[in-house]
Amino acid sequence: MNNTITKTACVFVSMFSLVFLHSSGQQLHAQGFSISRGESQVTIEYDGKLVTRYHFQDKDAKKPYFWPVIGPKGKSMTRAFPMETVAGEQHDHPHHRGVWFGHQGVAGTDTWLEAASKKSKGEEQQKFLAGLGTIAHVAFTETSASKQKAVIRSSHDYLDSSGKKLMADERSMIFQQSENGQLVLDFDITLIGKYGDVELQDKKDAGLNVRVPTSMSLTHGKGHIINSTGDRDVDTWSKAAQWVDYHGPVDGEHLGVAFLNHPSSFRHPTKWHVRDYGLFTANAFGLQSLDPKSESGTFTLKNGEAVQLRHRIIFHEGDEKAAGIAEAYRAYAASKPN
Repeated sequence: MNNTITKTACVFVSMFSLVFLHSSGQQLHAQGFSISRGESQVTIEYDGKLVTRYHFQDKDAKKPYFWPVIGPKGKSMTRAFPMETVAGEQHDHPHHRGVWFGHQGVAGTDTWLEAASKKSKGEEQQKFLAGLGTIAHVAFTETSASKQKAVIRSSHDYLDSSGKKLMADERSMIFQQSENGQLVLDFDITLIGKYGDVELQDKKDAGLNVRVPTSMSLTHGKGHIINSTGDRDVDTWSKAAQWVDYHGPVDGEHLGVAFLNHPSSFRHPTKWHVRDYGLFTANAFGLQSLDPKSESGTFTLKNGEAVQLRHRIIFHEGDEKAAGIAEAYRAYAASKPN
């Protein structure tokens, strides 16, 4: 009888403790990251809350992209348009989708713009559509999650409008949460001459991109831009830098997006196509397009060869100083690929 009473009491105390911990907002252990794959999206959560969705089969976009991206304070760190129409947002450039990669000149094919980017008629529109390509998802090589990180690794083919394969890429995209509440995305992309030689042209619109919230922009919001060399706001456009930070108000909070370029990345330090209206692009391709005094950046990726682009994107609170971006870059620069 005494043993039965003792066991019952222990169970009661344990249940009481769990209820108390739950009601006081504490957890016995953090859940960490989780990941789930659907027919067209991969969803990443942290402690049961949405971090992002990776859209890999959007027929309208013709390219994979992350949206939304939920950063510090539970705020969305990318513009919603064109995926959603939100009052007060800019509704320009419908091909700017969250976080994405694109290039306007892959063997003469445009994988940057979309059908909705240009509204013309007749032969002009047909010619435009004939020049558009697709970055087609081929396969996932890994989708995994742990307490510390969520991992997506995937491969893609670049196609012209007839379906001809132009080149391929392999991506490693890893999300982590820092101790100070920053959301960190390591985005490595390797471009591969898999289907023969391919010319990558010098284009202003090319590279890895983030479209920041409208309220963070300079033209429609109250944001600011600064780079690693001390250039500010519009003076950061077209400049080469190790990192650039775009920060400003987002739904009542002062938040920012820091974009870091690893020393091992192709043509480091990259040039930045960072615009006052909210486009934020690391462009290692558009040398002359961004600076007429530069030599052309057009080059031929030979059959069987590859170039790698490595970047870290940090979604943080405050400005670049409050977020410690200079220190974060030094740590990133010393790191090896994941």
